[in-house]
Amino acid sequence: MTRDEILDLAKQLINGDRNDDYGEASKNFDDIAQIWGVVLNRPVTRKEVALCMAGVKMARLAKSPDHDDSWVDLCGYAALGGEF
Repeated sequence: MTRDEILDLAKQLINGDRNDDYGEASKNFDDIAQIWGVVLNRPVTRKEVALCMAGVKMARLAKSPDHDDSWVDLCGYAALGGEF
């Protein structure tokens, strides 16, 4: 995939079907942060959720660097984290 294809697909995903499935990203990440906060016994922010999810994608890419979906998802998490 080209960089433009990766970015375009990430944009489609974070603004499209996933919103329909999971609701607005900011609310969804707040919900995730609340659950993680209980597990970690400390407050967690939606930006930290975006960072941790990006970390998951980076760990996966370290094992499978040719997996295009993980590159796309990484871009999506970075965009959402930047917006938050």
